[in-house]
Amino acid sequence: MTEKTEKKQIPEVVTVGGFADALGVPVAKVVAELMKNGVMATINEYIDFETAAIIAEYMGFEVERATEEQKNRKTEKQTKSPEDSANLVSRPPIVAVLGHVDHGKTSLLDAIRETNVVGGESGGITQHIGAYQVEKDGRKITFLDTPGHAAFEKMREHGAQFTDISLILIAADDGVKPQTVEAINHSKKAETPMIVVVTKIDKPDSDINRIKQQMAELGLTPEDWGGDIPVAEVSAKTRQGLDDLLDLILVMSDIKEFKADPKMPASGIVIETHIDYGKGPVATILIKNGTLHVGDFVAVGETYGKIRSMESYNKKRIKEAEPSAPVKISGLRGVPKVSDLLQVFSDEKEARAEVENIKKRKTISSLSKVKKIGVEELSASMRDSEKKELSIVLKADVRGSLDAIKEAFNKISNDEVSVKVVSGKVGAVNESDIAMAKSSDNIIIGFNVSVSSNIDQLAKKEKVKIYSYKVIYELLDDVKELLSDLLPPEMKELTLGKLKVLAIFKSKKGQMIVGGEVREGKIEKNTEAKVIRGKEEIGRANITLVKREKEEVREVQVGSQCGISLDKELPVEEGDTVESFRTERVKRTL
Repeated sequence: MTEKTEKKQIPEVVTVGGFADALGVPVAKVVAELMKNGVMATINEYIDFETAAIIAEYMGFEVERATEEQKNRKTEKQTKSPEDSANLVSRPPIVAVLGHVDHGKTSLLDAIRETNVVGGESGGITQHIGAYQVEKDGRKITFLDTPGHAAFEKMREHGAQFTDISLILIAADDGVKPQTVEAINHSKKAETPMIVVVTKIDKPDSDINRIKQQMAELGLTPEDWGGDIPVAEVSAKTRQGLDDLLDLILVMSDIKEFKADPKMPASGIVIETHIDYGKGPVATILIKNGTLHVGDFVAVGETYGKIRSMESYNKKRIKEAEPSAPVKISGLRGVPKVSDLLQVFSDEKEARAEVENIKKRKTISSLSKVKKIGVEELSASMRDSEKKELSIVLKADVRGSLDAIKEAFNKISNDEVSVKVVSGKVGAVNESDIAMAKSSDNIIIGFNVSVSSNIDQLAKKEKVKIYSYKVIYELLDDVKELLSDLLPPEMKELTLGKLKVLAIFKSKKGQMIVGGEVREGKIEKNTEAKVIRGKEEIGRANITLVKREKEEVREVQVGSQCGISLDKELPVEEGDTVESFRTERVKRTL
């Protein structure tokens, strides 16, 4: 090693050429050192800081991470948390409704909005925008309509808590289902307070005590059993318990003290997006803090713009939206993604700069996942590459079906091909499944699950194939067919004829001519041949010429004598057999 020098500044992700420039050494030297350590990278390819640090040490350099050239361009007001503000006021709680698909979520939400009409306009609430508000005793509650909604799960990725309370719906006549457990796990991971809502209590076979027992088994002990999980019993059909549920939400809101500063620049999250032919890109934003105004310059994920218009949840034109309000905005330059964050900036230049910064961070984040391959990992990778995988997204109606199909996939897999379930969940096919399938083999397999027309159209747009089944053996037969397509074909030798060597006319380097009698089949020009002596194969060559009575022919049939020219010099002797054959690729099946 050379003598240690001063530390070199290396960014989180750097090209091989940039790394060489930073060290002041030839690129070829860096490439050679990378190859020694099992990393195959050319001058324009990226390596991450950890890889660069290891290579630099081998070359006698010390490196350290370079500080980011651009920090988050938020203003002081935006980086300031609501808890630090002197202008905090109570805000409406944001409530997500989660649970199994058949446990009455839609009926409950419909009953709530019909019972609690804001301003007497029952027709004004538009459920399709993803959120709406109701009033109870002069206080608002925001309901986030997110069944299997991507936003609820993705909120955690931003380190922000946009849902205040989760309502976990469980049907009194059905009990806890796999999707119920998933909803509970989502809430636990997001550290969101939960209220268990037992629905359909009007059903004759409802059993609330059984529900509470199942809750306890999941670690959710009801309050009346000495635990800390509130339980509301409701019937959307008879409207029994709806007022008590809303009161319970408001009590929990008072206990948790959800607050915001309406004087701060707004921040929020995207919960729905679409293209409006009259307005262009439109996004529904859930405001978490601050107040959003028409005319504000905003950055929303990887797009930005100036807000031209805003609509409330009941389609009213508004000029500002306060904390916890769902609002539909127009004026963006592009369509943001669900779960993108909205931030307000002082002018368009700052908003555009923030978008560029977000794109840069996203690029660095993806490049930071460059895999460092050591010798052992490289060997394992080479071994694994010999086995081909069919990567699929699997959706089933119930957990039992899901597990049974996965087990069946294991049984039909072998040492050459296998099924890899990149995502296996219970419930209807959704946008998240399509996104997951795009990152694998573009295949979704659904067993007894629904596929909406919107999802079907999105799948076609994204070139994702959705296969739906109701009979498990049909599903497995088709998967076997897909796996069979991954099997390398069998190379089968088809014997055409056999010639017994009677004379060797000419032999020289790279060529030889022999004569003989066709004992089986036919000898053809431009076919492969192998020389057999007894039971031993002496060698192989190609038949480039066939002559019969000094006339060049395409083939000679059994019983005739001929001369053949081989494109390779082989140790052929009189009495040997030259076998003419063709190699065919035969498709294999499981």
